[in-house]
Amino acid sequence: MNVMILMVVALPLFVLAYLLYSRYIARQMGEDRSRQTPAVALCDGRDYCPSRGWVVFAHHFASIAGAGPIIGPVAALMWGVGPVWLWIVLGGIFVGAVHDYTALFVSIREKGHSIAEVVRATLGTGPFLLMVGFIIMMLVLVTGCFLRLSAVALTSTVPLTALGLPPTQALVQTVEKDGAVHGMIGGIASTSVIVITLMAPLVGYLHYRRSANLALVSLLAIGACVLGVAVGLWLPVRMSIEQWTLALSAYTLVASAIPVWVLLQPRDFTNVFILYLGVGLLVAGAVATGLGGGQIQHPLWNPQEARGVGLGFLWPALFITVACGAVSGFHALVAGGTVSKQVMSEPAARQIGYGAMLLESLLAVGVVCAIGFGLSHASYRQILYSGKASNPVLAFALGMGELLKAGLGIPTFAGTIFGILMVEGFIATSLDTAVRLTRYLLDEFWTTVCRTPPRLVRHPWFNSGIAVALMLLFAWTNAFQAIWPLFGTANQLLAAFTLIAVTAWLAARGRRVWFAAAPAVFMLVTTCASLIILGLKYRREHNWLLGVTDAVLIALTVCLLTWAVRCLISGRKAAPSLATEGERPSSP
Repeated sequence: MNVMILMVVALPLFVLAYLLYSRYIARQMGEDRSRQTPAVALCDGRDYCPSRGWVVFAHHFASIAGAGPIIGPVAALMWGVGPVWLWIVLGGIFVGAVHDYTALFVSIREKGHSIAEVVRATLGTGPFLLMVGFIIMMLVLVTGCFLRLSAVALTSTVPLTALGLPPTQALVQTVEKDGAVHGMIGGIASTSVIVITLMAPLVGYLHYRRSANLALVSLLAIGACVLGVAVGLWLPVRMSIEQWTLALSAYTLVASAIPVWVLLQPRDFTNVFILYLGVGLLVAGAVATGLGGGQIQHPLWNPQEARGVGLGFLWPALFITVACGAVSGFHALVAGGTVSKQVMSEPAARQIGYGAMLLESLLAVGVVCAIGFGLSHASYRQILYSGKASNPVLAFALGMGELLKAGLGIPTFAGTIFGILMVEGFIATSLDTAVRLTRYLLDEFWTTVCRTPPRLVRHPWFNSGIAVALMLLFAWTNAFQAIWPLFGTANQLLAAFTLIAVTAWLAARGRRVWFAAAPAVFMLVTTCASLIILGLKYRREHNWLLGVTDAVLIALTVCLLTWAVRCLISGRKAAPSLATEGERPSSP
């Protein structure tokens, strides 16, 4: 199959979905341009910070489009290009984008509260506490997975021959490994991450404290990206996996506790320019390569080999492995944790929620094109499923390098370095966002269980410390391949619970619910099946940490569903709103 087909079919479908389907959903949600958002009404300069639309879009997109839409499709391609592409496109339009937009909209209507608070309003305090516990466990899994993955990727090296460089080159710093000369592309990414992080407070200060022109701030952010790459080529950072694990943990501890405008949001705003450029290059590279006759090197349908390497059956495993590129419960936490506290108008919620998810799905399609064309199936299997440390970030970077060389004439080493930079900046971004969200949830938990919570447990540094400690526990004891299936399951299960909460919220207001209820049922059945299968696997492998985590997730799921069914049977009425002002129903 020509590689261009995957892109030129997906792109117009995404555009049509945004122009037509998202507007239909907006009418059902009751979008109101004149309504004041919590970012404006509750502005406090720390968490509630009204921001311009493209700044919030950048923060949201950088937070949700971290490693997920790249790692998931890379890992899942063993099932074949066909089913992965279909799930990304159809899942992104009818499940993921609906989930993200409705979660953001409901959070805005509920004073910027999280989805757990919406559960409290619709089902009560008991389910709220269960939901908070479930979300915290999911966030611990995602941070543990991304932390370990990031530490491995930041230490990646590639033989110079794979980069298309001669041994005598002087552009990329090298190191001897396995009897060959390797380029330190992970070290280049490491330096770039450090430079961008150091520049982020200046970007935040100019934008929020000096109200500098957005174009000038954008130029400064782009300059930070270029400077980071230039310094990385000259002085790549060389650290061990363990050292990077501890360094990233220290960074997330600080970033999650200080005001959002100081580091988290400006870093996202800076990083997103790399991601925008990356998406554009993947789209252009796939089309140009296809016009030149480039063909996919992977099978269109390959479930038997996928089972052979331990990935499991197509259903439910594929729908769990490809998480963020199609649907992700983590996005609801970003939407209700930080984004809803920054959006200045309700129409912007559709642009940010629905639009950013479609852009993420487009990124995932580009990843399929890069791996499908740029890596042979044998090389792909060697990097991911040979029994050694799996490195999907490296696989994507190599595939992107080959795609850009074939389609756009960009040297392989440049495309490969850009690919790893593209992933690395956003893994760190996802980490600090997820830890900050965990801090919010712990704060809500203490407030609920204690009538008068001690000052210590309400302190940002205390709750951030708990989140980082749990993240380290999972990252230090499990590799990416072990954590990802359980993270994906918990992540997709959270998406199902979010859609159930949105359905209840809509039903309480007499609105149509099918567009949220249908994907909720599908994701609920899929994830419950995956939890059972994984639980049996962990028992056979004697992996007690993940096994106990799986069992706790099953117990929480059963309790939440039981409580929801009891509420429905008893005819319990949902609270009208967490917000102070009443709802104004819209016409269907």
